[in-house]
Amino acid sequence: MSKEQIATTAAPAALGPYSQAILAGGFLFASGQVPIDPATGELAGTDVETQAKQVFNNLQQVLAAAGCGFADVVKTTVFLTDLANFAAVNEIYADYFVQPYPARSCVQIVALPKGSLLEVELIAKIPEK
Repeated sequence: MSKEQIATTAAPAALGPYSQAILAGGFLFASGQVPIDPATGELAGTDVETQAKQVFNNLQQVLAAAGCGFADVVKTTVFLTDLANFAAVNEIYADYFVQPYPARSCVQIVALPKGSLLEVELIAKIPEK
């Protein structure tokens, strides 16, 4: 199986030895995005709402670089440092996705890079041309 690296300067560069996303078998596998503003390289805000919007904006740019969008997403995983932020993130999540919503997992973890409050990764089906 062949695979293609997807990268865009409109989203933050990878913080380690991984790709922003990989296209393989008709699917896009996007690495987790934390709320880094690609223009500054700094964390976007200190509240979960601002950070969630930045995460989804970053993911939107990665999806666009692969020729797809949120409507093509089939699975997401949301990592939160505090499940008390679940409802706030859910509200913002609903601004980006439409029904039928993708399958999703949401877990609380101890910490994330740069002290961010959330990270989201996703899998999307690339539309046929």
